[in-house]
Formats: sequence, structure tokens, C-alpha cells
Amino acid sequence: MRKPTRKREVGRGERVLPGIWRLRLPLPWPGVPHCNAWALAAGDGIVLVDTGMHEPGSIAHLERALDQAGLRLEHVRLVVCTHAHVDHCGQAPAIRERTGAPVWLHPAYGHLHANGETAEETIARRAEVARQSGVPEAPLARWAEQRRSMGTGISGELTSDHDLVPGVTVASDLGDWEIVETPGHAPSHVCLHQPERRLLISGDHLLGRVSLYFDEGHTPDPVGEFLESLDRVDALDARLALAGHGRSFTDVAGHISANRSLVSIRLDAVRAALAEAPGTPFELAQRVYGDAFSEATASWLLAKTRSWLTHLECLGEARRTDGKPAEVWSAAP
Repeated sequence: MRKPTRKREVGRGERVLPGIWRLRLPLPWPGVPHCNAWALAAGDGIVLVDTGMHEPGSIAHLERALDQAGLRLEHVRLVVCTHAHVDHCGQAPAIRERTGAPVWLHPAYGHLHANGETAEETIARRAEVARQSGVPEAPLARWAEQRRSMGTGISGELTSDHDLVPGVTVASDLGDWEIVETPGHAPSHVCLHQPERRLLISGDHLLGRVSLYFDEGHTPDPVGEFLESLDRVDALDARLALAGHGRSFTDVAGHISANRSLVSIRLDAVRAALAEAPGTPFELAQRVYGDAFSEATASWLLAKTRSWLTHLECLGEARRTDGKPAEVWSAAP
């Protein structure tokens, strides 16, 4: 008997507040079935914050979500992306082409395709990082083949018409939204803050459930950057967060505290793994995450483990030894 397949999400739209609509857009990833785009009323149109991932049928899902909100794609006057991950910016080029709306991104968005890489070059670079981390060749080959079959998730060349940096504001009927730099999850990550209404569009910096990920390899210490970004957002005193996945949430301060706590727990787990014995990042990831580490989760958890190790290295608590075929990490003396 054929096993039942997971039912795919479809685009859905709903009003969250007067002048703000949540557009829930499907994703093809197990465990991450959808992402949120946000439509903000702005004069005779809308500002679209984030776009969803590009794949066959994805524009139709966006149009379906907009229609449920009483909107159309032609209402988009500006596209703002909280960061350059494909589930948040993948449809931006297609929307610009369709509507003429400019696209605004943080200037560090180039991490999406480091150094102007082709898709194949990106796979090759990430495969080499995996080898240096101690990943065996057989699962690495399966990962590379799977990546090739997924496509890029981008509808065209991603470019920015205006830099999203502090001092820039995004106008809407609810007032101006201020740009807050929040690197860590991604070098290009920003949040949008509406101070009078104490609203925060948090992207992937803060989610309703605590879930950490760091796009490592582009900056010296993404974990340290993330912790500094938590401090920056904590100072805003926001009361409602509109997140990049899942539902909106209050108690922003509590979510910030929970993120700090989980970072501390994970760093202690890595310290314990290093104290047990030196190891490659691949070996240490298995010690830290235990049964949660599998071929399906390895790419995600290995990136986090490398980020934890890099942060401990910056703190002077861990050191790496380059070796063949893989680097080995140990506790600093």
C-alpha cells in the first residue's frame, strides 16, 4: 500500500490588525510547512514584507492569500525583505517584474549567493565545508543530489533598489516603521519596528517557538551577533511580534529571554562535548544533539554546531586544529 503523503499547505490570508494582513505561504520543507509574508496598508496599495519561496505555483499561492485578504498583487507598491533567505525573498524578483515595485534589502544580502556563485558552485563550497567538518562522503553525495533537485528557490536575480539600514523608514498607514539591524540568523537580517504602536515585524530573529539557526561562514561570530541583536530588540519594548513563521505573539521580552536561555544551554552542551574528547564538528554535533541528529537534520544541526564552536573560539574556550581530511576541535587549555 502506498504511504500517504503529507498534505501540502496552500496560500492563506487573514487580517491581524486594521491595516496589517498575514499571508501564510507554503514551503516544501519537512517541519517548516509555511512562512509568513506581511501586507501593510500604504495609501492606495500595500507594502509587502517578505515574499515566500519561489517554486512552481508559488505566485498563485501568494495571489490566493492576497485575495483572501481582499488584495491583489497589483496593489504591491514596495517589497521589503527581512533577510536574504529564499523563503523570505525568493519571489521578490518576480514580484518586481510583475508590479514594478522596488525591492529593499539590507546591503549584506549577498550572502545568499556568496561571491556571485552559481548554484553548482554553492553546492561545491558547502560540500567542502562539510568535508572539513568530518561528514562522510556517502551521505554528503546524497545531500548534494537532493540540493540539485530542489532548485534555487529564487525567481530571478536578487538585487536591492534601496539599502535597509538604520535611519531608513518604511511608510504605511499605521505610521513609519524603523529599521533595526538584527544579524545572527543571517548577516542581512533586519526587523521592522513601529514605535507608537509597539509593533515588531521580527522575521526569523524571533519566532513564536524558540528555534535557533545561524547562517554561518559569512561573519566572524554569528552567535555573538545574534545575542547582541537580542539586546537591541529588547530595548525597543515591543508588545506584539509579527514573525516570519507561525503565529504572532505577545510577551516579546519573554521570548527574548527564552532565546538567550537556549543559547546558554547549547553552549554548555558543546562545552561538555569538548570536555569529553576532541572531535570534528560532525562528531561533536552527534554528541550535542543525540537522537535528533539524523541524515534529514544533519545540514541544519551541523551549521549550528559550527556556529557554537566558532563562538566558543571567540571567547577563548575552544580551538580548532586544521587536519586532513577534517578539522578537529578541542577545549582551549
